[in-house]
Amino acid sequence: MSTLVLPSIYAVLLWWFLTGAILYLNGLPRWTFKWSMAGLSVVAAFGFAGIWYTATQTSVAAAYGAFTFALLLWGWQEAAFLFGYATGPRKQACPPRALGWARFRFAFLAVLYHELSLLLLGSGIAVLTWQAPNRLGLWTFAILWIMRMSAKLNVYLGVRNLNDGILPDHLLYLQSYFRRKACNALFPFSIVLSSWVAALIWNHSFLAATAFDAVTSSFAATLLTLAILEHWFMVLPFSVDALWKWGLRSRAS
Repeated sequence: MSTLVLPSIYAVLLWWFLTGAILYLNGLPRWTFKWSMAGLSVVAAFGFAGIWYTATQTSVAAAYGAFTFALLLWGWQEAAFLFGYATGPRKQACPPRALGWARFRFAFLAVLYHELSLLLLGSGIAVLTWQAPNRLGLWTFAILWIMRMSAKLNVYLGVRNLNDGILPDHLLYLQSYFRRKACNALFPFSIVLSSWVAALIWNHSFLAATAFDAVTSSFAATLLTLAILEHWFMVLPFSVDALWKWGLRSRAS
């Protein structure tokens, strides 16, 4: 059971801590962003090196390492977005009368650089793990990327809980591209499809022939389950602020 339970606990704790740490740094004065980004870039360099180093190894330790390094790289690009370094060429609110294709185009331009950075980062990880036996780093990043894209589309189409309290002041214009309503037509498909994939991965983790396969599947399944839970937070009357109260203290002060 250690190959199933321990990776799940580790994944939840690391996801929770890294999210809170980024929120804390993002709540500091803006003049600190360049120093935070510089430090996180050093961490990202270690992340790339770690992904490359663990790609050829199939030990349990290598699985933990690949997962950790992938989350560090994800945190790096998330910080770049929240700091305002990788958003998009459009930094204004959506025109009130923009509808349909025009509204979608404005919304896409508001996050274009972020999408391109995700594409480049994911491509870099794919190159480092190409035909390697340990591709957990790539699967970790892919799960986060796909589920983040799903979350963006759902927020764009409309959900009950936008969690917009997490946005820093310099990104408040992004709220104009959100819609608040009970649910949208895409949400059920997002939940059903991702839950089906998560069930398949969980099943594989229970039937895995080696400890490495069990651990890597447990990491992937846990991360996807957390992403599904984040989707549910968007339609339930629950504020995620409580989960990272400690990370939001810097903004309050």
